[in-house]
Amino acid sequence: MVMVKATKSSETGELPKTELMAEMGRFNEELVEAGIMRSGDGLKPSSQGVRVRFSGKDRSVTDGPFAETKELIAGYWVWEVDSMQHAIDWVKRCPNPMLEDSDIEIRPFYEMSDFAELDPSGDLSENEDVLRDAISMQSADVRPYLFFGGRCEEALEFYKKALNAKVGMVMRHSESPEPAPEGMLPEGFENKIMHAEFTVGKITLMASDGCGESVDAGSFRLALTVPTESDAQRVFASLADGGESVMPLEKTFWSPCFGMVTDKFSVGWMVMVPDHKNPDH
Repeated sequence: MVMVKATKSSETGELPKTELMAEMGRFNEELVEAGIMRSGDGLKPSSQGVRVRFSGKDRSVTDGPFAETKELIAGYWVWEVDSMQHAIDWVKRCPNPMLEDSDIEIRPFYEMSDFAELDPSGDLSENEDVLRDAISMQSADVRPYLFFGGRCEEALEFYKKALNAKVGMVMRHSESPEPAPEGMLPEGFENKIMHAEFTVGKITLMASDGCGESVDAGSFRLALTVPTESDAQRVFASLADGGESVMPLEKTFWSPCFGMVTDKFSVGWMVMVPDHKNPDH
């Protein structure tokens, strides 16, 4: 955790200048591009916070502001780096986040391996893994992915008229950054729709003509987007248990980890991790 310590200006709620906001934005972009940043946010002054004190079974709440500004935090990042020195090198590249002199503190997280002596059976570690997986899946996203077997463009026009659908991105096979392997597409399929997105009401659906395989118009899979590659591997393996791996997880131009699987109830899934470097994919 990389913590931006509070200053007099941050505690009074004075907002940074536009130029500093832009500099910090560019720095965050570099962190994301390097695959380091996992999360980060700024915190409002302690005058808008509270503290809860624990004393035995008693709990008491104290409203801010709090004294000792140097002990307060005004913002933070969570980074995944190779070493403390790696984090130090990145912090040195950060613009001064405050209007006056300021400090940034770097602290490593505990890992379950640090508590090995207290957990000889491994039960605590296993429970921690279960909780971590549950938290990760709370941010997963599931969307219907419809296949129209060559009639996708016709279907999009139909839903525009019938449901006032708003059509967003449309990519044809001929526009793909990675051409389909030779022989995968039937003749004349080059200009068919490889991927499209459209919104009906509050839901966004995805659609495709497929690759010429024999499918009934309106066939579908569920597109499951999970936060990390380890999540993708775990979920894919669970769905494939008793089912069928249609396309093993692999890197594509739109995702660092993508695969297709049909579960034992014949429900088709497309499991993927978002491409943070190219969020439009």
